[in-house]
Amino acid sequence: MTDRAPSTPNRGAQPADDGVSRIRVAFPARGSAGEVATVALVTLDRERALNALDFALIAELTDALEALDASPDCHCIVITGAGSRAFAAGADIRELAGQTPISLTVENDFHRWERIKRIRTPLIAAVRGVALGGGCELAMTCDMIVAAEDAEFGQPEIRLGVMPGAGGTQRLTRAIGKAKAMEMILTGRTMGARDAEAHGLVTRVVPAETTVDAALELAAQVAAMPPVAVLAAKEAVNRAYELSLEAGLEFERRSFFLLFASDDQREGMAAFVEKRPPTWSGR
Repeated sequence: MTDRAPSTPNRGAQPADDGVSRIRVAFPARGSAGEVATVALVTLDRERALNALDFALIAELTDALEALDASPDCHCIVITGAGSRAFAAGADIRELAGQTPISLTVENDFHRWERIKRIRTPLIAAVRGVALGGGCELAMTCDMIVAAEDAEFGQPEIRLGVMPGAGGTQRLTRAIGKAKAMEMILTGRTMGARDAEAHGLVTRVVPAETTVDAALELAAQVAAMPPVAVLAAKEAVNRAYELSLEAGLEFERRSFFLLFASDDQREGMAAFVEKRPPTWSGR
């Protein structure tokens, strides 16, 4: 799978009227150091529009991520934006401006955000430039964020007479706390990369020109881990935001116990005792 546009069978996933694909997928990914096995690179490809998230782009992105998620050979996915000015500058306002409560409900394009959330393969956002509105929400939907020094995050929807609608009020609050999230959402102000790192929004900050390579390096580290344990650990961490502490601990313990039925658990512990590198089977 390399540099292709995914198939898009559903209404919301129909190609845009201009017939131009909004997504590029490279699998295996290729960085400056060469091919990165078992890692995919998905690029939002609307550079002239600052990678604005129109419905066609979100449809293509969802289908691409689900296809990669179904592949046993893909162990981690990096999402980035084309060019250096934007990861994604938000929703396509011209497209949104004509919507009504009925059109948004009936066409139901926003359901794709929940489908992205259900991707089991670890997702890493590589953010250069602005990640605003839907772009910030997409980055926060990922499991980790590698931010360039020039990255800027924000939820400026309030300036358009609306509010975040794809998870911004919930994920930003969980990431940086109520007081800071309230300030950003109610004033529309942005947060720079270093500030975002200090408040726990991003995983690491890197020089701008190394952003994708740094994200691919992190993805390669994740992809080198036992796949079944990675899936279980990702789900358990996500449950920490949704469950009480007691329920979360119970979920964690059950997942821990279940991993003792995996070949990878036996291989990992045997390799440790025998002082050799493990060979993961993903079973």
